[in-house]
Amino acid sequence: MSVSQRCLCCVKYLMFIFNVIFWLGGCGLFGVGVWLSFSQAEFSSLPLSFPSLSAANLLLVAGGITMVTGFLGCLGALKEQRCLLFMFFVILLLLVLTEVTLVLVIHIFHDELDSKAQGQLKEGMKVYSSEPGLKKSWDNVQKMFKCCGVTNKTDWFEILNGTLPSSCCSMGTEQCVDGWTEPCYQKARQWLLDNIPSVLVFGVCIGVVQILALLFSMLMYCQIHCAEKHVE
Repeated sequence: MSVSQRCLCCVKYLMFIFNVIFWLGGCGLFGVGVWLSFSQAEFSSLPLSFPSLSAANLLLVAGGITMVTGFLGCLGALKEQRCLLFMFFVILLLLVLTEVTLVLVIHIFHDELDSKAQGQLKEGMKVYSSEPGLKKSWDNVQKMFKCCGVTNKTDWFEILNGTLPSSCCSMGTEQCVDGWTEPCYQKARQWLLDNIPSVLVFGVCIGVVQILALLFSMLMYCQIHCAEKHVE
């Protein structure tokens, strides 16, 4: 076996290992997304801008794309096919660029995004009395987090003619006069930040693996191309 063949073999198996880790990382992200979706099933009628629901959907999409990309990378490495490797490289490059862009947008425009999300939730509150599903979701949120309204309990005054829903007070209270003071949006957001710090660390590790897999796929593609040229 020549030096170039040994090098290609080494890169091939390194890329395969990185892609297996990448695929397993995708499974992990998807699993956390499923867990978050089920744990927030009681809030499913709320707009997707609700913090924990938007995070669950983001993890499901990211996990699914990561799993498919990792599978393509493993297949391309084992088969040593330039077409699969090129497809893997393009998808992974787009994925990395999308992730970087998303992180920058969230970091730069987080206040505007929060404001827009809160506006959508307040708009949804207007059908509280006429939509049983939405009513149940809001009641479950307020009971679970011991909060009231989106940004303040006064959010309900316009909706319920100056009164508060019973879920804004302790359980067993028929008529709520002085509800919880903490806003639900901030409570849910804080709950999310408190419960998934390990997911954020995991996401950074997956990002490092993505970059390494990107480099290895490019290197392997070039080596296969050179080997084919040498054979010709």
